[in-house]
Amino acid sequence: QVQLVESGGGLVQAGGSLRLSCTASGLSFTTYSAGWFRQAPGKAREFVGGITWDGDSTYYADSVKGRFTLSRDNANNKFYLQMNSLKQDDTALYSCATNRFHTYYAPEDYDYWGQGTQVTVSL
Repeated sequence: QVQLVESGGGLVQAGGSLRLSCTASGLSFTTYSAGWFRQAPGKAREFVGGITWDGDSTYYADSVKGRFTLSRDNANNKFYLQMNSLKQDDTALYSCATNRFHTYYAPEDYDYWGQGTQVTVSL
């Protein structure tokens, strides 16, 4: 059974940082690309970033480029989202997902999803 479990969310002041983790189990991790999405109340799910199976390439939404960084640790079936210079607009439920098709931007391309971890950025 495939499971993705996020951790690291919480409440942070604007300008602060958080690091989200996603731990995968039940799949051959190195055959999957990975991504992070977020969804704020009343808004559609939004692509945040994606990373290739080997970690060599990353892709970001314009809204987070330069502030967020994706990485992965294939030896431990984990991938990460480092979030710096957080803004109130970053407040959302963040979900990790894996992708066999090596495309990154569309949620329908992802096979497995975690339950999400809440990130709240205050003034």
